[in-house]
Amino acid sequence: MTAPSPDSSTPPTAATAVRIDLPDGRAVTHRDVAANGARFHVAELGDGPLVLLLHGFPQFWWTWRHQLTALADAGYRAVAMDLRGVGGSDRTPRGYDPANLALDITGVVRSLGEPDAALVGHDLGGYLAWTAAVMRPKLVRRLVVSSMPHPRRWRSAMMGDLGQTRASSHIWGFQRPFIPERQLVADDGALVEQLIRDWSGPRLQEDSADEDALAVYRRAMCIPSTAHCSIEPYRWMMRSMARPDGLQFYRRMKRPVRVPTLHLHGSLDPVMRTRSAAGSGEYVEAPYRWRLFDGLGHFPHEEDPAAFSAELVNWLKDPEPDRP
Repeated sequence: MTAPSPDSSTPPTAATAVRIDLPDGRAVTHRDVAANGARFHVAELGDGPLVLLLHGFPQFWWTWRHQLTALADAGYRAVAMDLRGVGGSDRTPRGYDPANLALDITGVVRSLGEPDAALVGHDLGGYLAWTAAVMRPKLVRRLVVSSMPHPRRWRSAMMGDLGQTRASSHIWGFQRPFIPERQLVADDGALVEQLIRDWSGPRLQEDSADEDALAVYRRAMCIPSTAHCSIEPYRWMMRSMARPDGLQFYRRMKRPVRVPTLHLHGSLDPVMRTRSAAGSGEYVEAPYRWRLFDGLGHFPHEEDPAAFSAELVNWLKDPEPDRP
């Protein structure tokens, strides 16, 4: 696939920047589904049990391009959705708290006509996958989280670990009004490329062959209102820590996760420290497997897609996921 150039005199649209094929030329099915009072864009490939893939920041469904193929080839219905406010999904003025975003996800499962799904989430998508597994456990068959601790573990690290506070400086920067949005779209989204490179391990940092992928992310961020909507969840997460709605949410998240859980992390992740993510298993009352990818950063599913996809597929197919 030849990616559209990020350099353009007119703002990109979701139709041109988001509804694209996979790099190997395979055509995914793009469609919109209604859920939780909004419209969500999904990209779908394959048939079988549903695996719903949830992206993080600063990306959209296309971050799962490698896993869509691997899952479809393994006999799964692989669906990657754009979260509220991102990619081809609705950009609503409100609704970016994690409880509502988790209801978006479980609502999409229902709208796809499935009784449940295996949720696979990275970064913010992982935070929401944890949340959905607590709020709507009957709709979550299995849980896979990459590069994100359990929400209560995240809160504890952000409040009590100076190293994690420094690593999450971008989240603190998001609390300013207007400025972060302008920075994200300046120079045709150049900051998006910089963040992905800075947060990756050495393999992606040194790989100049992935310029097309970075151009896709830059262009998607420049769709009007995307920059604002993509950072609203982080504003809620920080500003609500001492507010009643935030305290209520974190109390709710004391409920244990009761579905088999695979927790994946890059050993060189500079955004979410390994010590912050490790220990999330204390919130899981079900088979829990921790897997650390040596030499990878914040995007293990893109930095080493073959290893990540193999781990994912093998675990999903394992009838006894409690085995190490």
